Amino acid sequence: STKKVYDNPWITVSHRDVINPSGGKGIYGLVHFKNLAIGIVPLDKDYNTWLVGQYRYTLNEYSWEIPEGGGPLGTSPLESAQRELKEETGILANKWTKICDLHTSNSVTDEAGLVYVAQDLSFTEAEPEETEDLVIKKLPFSEAVDMVVKGEITDALAMIGILKTNLLIQRGVI
Repeated sequence: STKKVYDNPWITVSHRDVINPSGGKGIYGLVHFKNLAIGIVPLDKDYNTWLVGQYRYTLNEYSWEIPEGGGPLGTSPLESAQRELKEETGILANKWTKICDLHTSNSVTDEAGLVYVAQDLSFTEAEPEETEDLVIKKLPFSEAVDMVVKGEITDALAMIGILKTNLLIQRGVI
């Protein structure tokens, strides 16, 4: 059985009575996300990138991340990625490469995500949402990789995006 215990515009939390693999009774809590998690690794021709820094209420700490946000289900993920990149950084890109699909924490949530690399960049003004107080940092891409390795970037979408982009650069794909 399933019982909805919480609902807001972004998530629904449900309690489920289940039968476990051995046939016994069990419970499960599921967090359903109403948006697709979308991350973008912007790269210029000199292999610089941009990170977004912000305080994360859920962690009670500051976090460095790639530009990222939610794409409404049913909306083109690429359109959502383009919107998020411009909104958070003011960056526009002519070349977009989807580099991965992922599940953020599949033991408790059905949240799916994807990451793009954005290239052939141009720049305009950022348009952050009223709930966002962002710091934008331009740095060599290799420094972003170092930040992941040193544990200075812990956001899963950012870590996966940066490390996969690094692998694709090493292989000459990007």
